[in-house]
Amino acid sequence: MSTAGEGPLIVHVVHHFAVGGMENGMVNILNKLPSKKYRHTVVCLTDYTDFAERIVAQPVPFHALHKQPGRDVSIYAKLWRKLRELKPDLVHTRNLSALEGQFVAAAAGIRRRIHGEHGRDVFDLYGRNRKYNLLRRAARPLVGHYITVSRDLQTWLQATVGVPASRITQIYSGVDSARFHPRAGQRSGLRADFAPADAVVFGSVGRMAEVKDYPTLVRAFLRLLELHPQARQRARLVIAGDGIARTPCLEMLRAAGADALAWLPGERTDIPELMRAMDVFVLPSLGEGISNTILEAQASGLPVIATAVGGNVELIRTGSNGTLVNAGEVEMMARALLSYFDDPALMVRQGHAARQRIERQFSLESMTQAYEQVYDKVLRT
Repeated sequence: MSTAGEGPLIVHVVHHFAVGGMENGMVNILNKLPSKKYRHTVVCLTDYTDFAERIVAQPVPFHALHKQPGRDVSIYAKLWRKLRELKPDLVHTRNLSALEGQFVAAAAGIRRRIHGEHGRDVFDLYGRNRKYNLLRRAARPLVGHYITVSRDLQTWLQATVGVPASRITQIYSGVDSARFHPRAGQRSGLRADFAPADAVVFGSVGRMAEVKDYPTLVRAFLRLLELHPQARQRARLVIAGDGIARTPCLEMLRAAGADALAWLPGERTDIPELMRAMDVFVLPSLGEGISNTILEAQASGLPVIATAVGGNVELIRTGSNGTLVNAGEVEMMARALLSYFDDPALMVRQGHAARQRIERQFSLESMTQAYEQVYDKVLRT
């Protein structure tokens, strides 16, 4: 365990570390926690990308165990050896894909253990899969404390997995409201020949994975053009991110003759600037924990159209700072797009309300303090 004069070592076990909401949250937490109070190491069951370089507040070693696709039982021995080598004071696993690390950490003699729930994927949107829930219940006695990013996930852990409320802390993700701030003056970040000064830019940022359901957003945008043909002059769509849905979305836009009205550049590093080039943010997900991109959009002064799933309903109040729509319902989303396109004052009013709520309730400081309190509590046990 930690030696004299050193802070306790926290090992974070994740499946993979690349661009994503959970990973972005980890970057914010590790950059904001007191650098001399704890030491951190990240163990990835598969691998990591240069996204890890965004952790700049202190040196954080990364270790990749290169788990093979499918049932690679060798990963348990690899993780056991790595934990025995690192000798952490606390192990923090995240999401179902790393939950089995709780069994390995217990076998390695690590007494203090935390598990975080950040959301569910498309294969178990509502947390009802019997096999996965058997695993969750089996791990329950081993987890010293749980952290959830939404009230929705906290309620589910209590009702479905049987975790006592006393062993769960719900912590909302924080957002860097200095880095993500409203646009001042003219739009920048998008070519003028793509988005003229009077354009209404609907935008989204995220992994173009199945669970994010970006084809529904593209279909809704195309339906907007059908409902309001003159919108072709000013309506624009931007989706920043990469994944399996990108090519089908581009093909739909081309088939409808709307590819000149949309820009899908793939993965980007200039997200704050892109947010400030948008007028309305749209998230069409089938499931969410707490969306970091919604928080970043709201900090950027944007109203948000999002599906009424998971933690989205905790971030968006229809008529106040955005609009909630049913998942997968193209017509409903198209009508929501149209309501903002036809009412610039609505965009301004709701965008202002969104920014105010971020400043009140979703600061990086409040999130970091909450994590610090949980770590201190568990380390004292």
